[in-house]
Parts: sequence; C-alpha cells; structure tokens
Amino acid sequence: MSPMAKAIDILQAETNIQMGWLLPTLTQLKAKLDRIKPSLKFSKPLVDAIQLGLKNRFSEILEDPELIAAAILLPKFKTLWTKDETVLKKGLDYINLELESVHPLSNLQATSSDDDDFFSSIKSNAQESSKELEGYLACCADHTSLLKTFPSLCKLFIRLNTPLPASAALEGMPSQFFELLQSEMSSLNFVEKLIVKMN
Repeated sequence: MSPMAKAIDILQAETNIQMGWLLPTLTQLKAKLDRIKPSLKFSKPLVDAIQLGLKNRFSEILEDPELIAAAILLPKFKTLWTKDETVLKKGLDYINLELESVHPLSNLQATSSDDDDFFSSIKSNAQESSKELEGYLACCADHTSLLKTFPSLCKLFIRLNTPLPASAALEGMPSQFFELLQSEMSSLNFVEKLIVKMN
C-alpha cells in the first residue's frame, strides 16, 4: 500500500501545497494501484475498496476544468500527468478562455488591419493567448520561476493554485470549538452550538 501512503504524504505536505498537485497525485495513485493489483494475494479487496472510494469521491473533481488547468499550470506537470486527451482539452480550453479575458478586446487599439478585417482584433487576441500558452508548454524547465516569463499565465497560476487551506479559518478557534467539530452532529447543529458558545 506504498502508493496510497505516498499520495497521502504528498497531499498533506507543507511544501508543494498548490491545488495543481491534486489531480496528478490522484491520477498517479490510480495508475499505481492498477499496476500492483495483479501481483497482490491478500490485499486485493483493500485495493478494490480504495479504488471504489477514489472513484466515488473524486470522479467529478477529476473532470473539473479549473483543477485540470491548475495542474497544467504547474511547470512540474504541464500536460504530462495524464494521457487522457479529453481531460487535457478541458484544462487547455479553460486556460485559453481565461487568457483571452485577461486581454479584453476593449483594450486593444484599433490598427490599420481593422479597416481590412472588422474581426481582426478577435484573431490577434486569440493568437496572443495561444502563443503564450504554447510557449509555456514548450519550455523544458519545471520550476515555478518559469512562470515569470509568462505574465498572464503567472496571474492565472496564482489564482488557481493558491486556495485558502480548509483548516486556516479554524486556526484561531479555542479548543472548545474543536470539541464540537470532533463530535458527530449535523452542520446546522454545529452552527447553532457555535453561536451559543460565541455569545
């Protein structure tokens, strides 16, 4: 069960905590479990249960264009973390759409080509976005400082890869609130008890 332990270590680490690590880690975990399963004698049911749990919990997340884009924007992974072309297309389309919105058409100055082709500004906007993404994907470097070369991608990387950690909002709460968290109750009961304790 080494792949499972390693995946948990990666996702709980205090380094490399960008959101883009999630999908490549889950994808590799699924592949590694598939690879070791035939050689197992006694723990096949455990691997089956883990695989079913991963499918039930993460199947929608694995298709989320924003999370796919977050993984693509990590120079360590780019498009290498999956061979599924439809998954990659979702992420790349999301990135292209976001890049086009970074350079709105209203900011483009009219040029002489506008006289020849009324829609030339749309073409140039799409081409500019596409060139930046193609340049990023073509780079061999796998460190995040690479993104400084691509300012629009860097802004998108920051937006997609720096979510608020789930526990951050709880850090300042006294220990009595953690007792409430650990007890089994509905979220509505938790909120009610939390309000009573705060008052």
